[in-house]
Amino acid sequence: MTEQNIEIREVSGKAGRAAFVDLGRTFASREPHSVPQLRSEQLELLDPGKNPFFGHAKVKLLVAYREGKPVGRITAHIDEIALAMPAEQGFGPGTGLFGYFDAEDEQVARALLGAAEDQLRAWGMTRVLGPISLSIWEEPGLLVKGQDHPPTIMMGHHPAHYAGWIERAGYARAKTLHTYELDISREFPPLIQRIVASGERSSRISVRSVDKSRWSEEIETVLEILNDAWSDNWGFVPFTLAEIAYAGKKMKPLIRPELNMIAELEGRPVAFMMVLPDINKMLMQTGGKLFPFGWVRLLRWLRKPYGSDMRVPLMGVRKEFQSSRLASQLAFMMISRIRENAHGMLGSNRGEIGWILDDNQGMVAIANAIESTINREYAIYGKSL
Repeated sequence: MTEQNIEIREVSGKAGRAAFVDLGRTFASREPHSVPQLRSEQLELLDPGKNPFFGHAKVKLLVAYREGKPVGRITAHIDEIALAMPAEQGFGPGTGLFGYFDAEDEQVARALLGAAEDQLRAWGMTRVLGPISLSIWEEPGLLVKGQDHPPTIMMGHHPAHYAGWIERAGYARAKTLHTYELDISREFPPLIQRIVASGERSSRISVRSVDKSRWSEEIETVLEILNDAWSDNWGFVPFTLAEIAYAGKKMKPLIRPELNMIAELEGRPVAFMMVLPDINKMLMQTGGKLFPFGWVRLLRWLRKPYGSDMRVPLMGVRKEFQSSRLASQLAFMMISRIRENAHGMLGSNRGEIGWILDDNQGMVAIANAIESTINREYAIYGKSL
């Protein structure tokens, strides 16, 4: 398919995926605060034989060429589980997705978006959302504010002008996501300290570190709570058993027990908070490469990521407690314990929470109560087909 002098080609197979990833890395290298990710990890996410997302999804990788030179890329994809979700939660019947969006200029952007839309129509879709690369659990949204500093682990980074190109192609913002940054060298406000102290005096409540010696069991517990806690949220898509196993395997090397908590009520796990040390600063030092010496730095960093920023990518409280005071109390107790450990044991001074939906009143209230501030804004765009 062509638009003026632009040709859009589908790429596939090992060589096609490699070209698609390398093109994205070329675009990322032009951005002052972009972080070079491990190429092997990027390739694995797009490999149908390795990423269980492909077990319930159709994905087309599209590359734009001008005079034989690659000048942009995009995915058109559908998630069968997302299609089965209620429409009022964001996805639902007829909703296709685009992701991995990069373009040399607005003409290329328009051609790529048009090609993705054509593919989604061919699959019977009536609406498109994006960018979501590939899953809502991976890198959702386009960065629209916060380009002046590097992203933390598992967060996207995009040039500011992409937003205008997408909007002028007929897209409107469907959802806004925020991340919040927090000075974890400071004690929490007195009110929060009193709430935490009250919870710690309760014989019914306990907060414990995850047990890596029972990792498979622990990750199943965490993601079972997550599937319940997030089930009414906009954009929610439940994890499959295969995805739980895959996520557990991928995250285990980054998990430090003192930074990851499970809250129990009378011995029953009812809430969790996951925190990952930010590998991105180390990747900036190695250029996203393991060889020849990057792997030595990576292993040293994994043993003790001293001074690293911390990110809270996931947390949740079982739905049955979300309208009670217990939900915020458990959150504050876990955050407090993790803050103390991150600062006291690892010398960390900065944390980042998110992403958080801008209309998730409960989470926004928690973020505000601990005096965190919005540092990055992401937009998910939508359009009727």
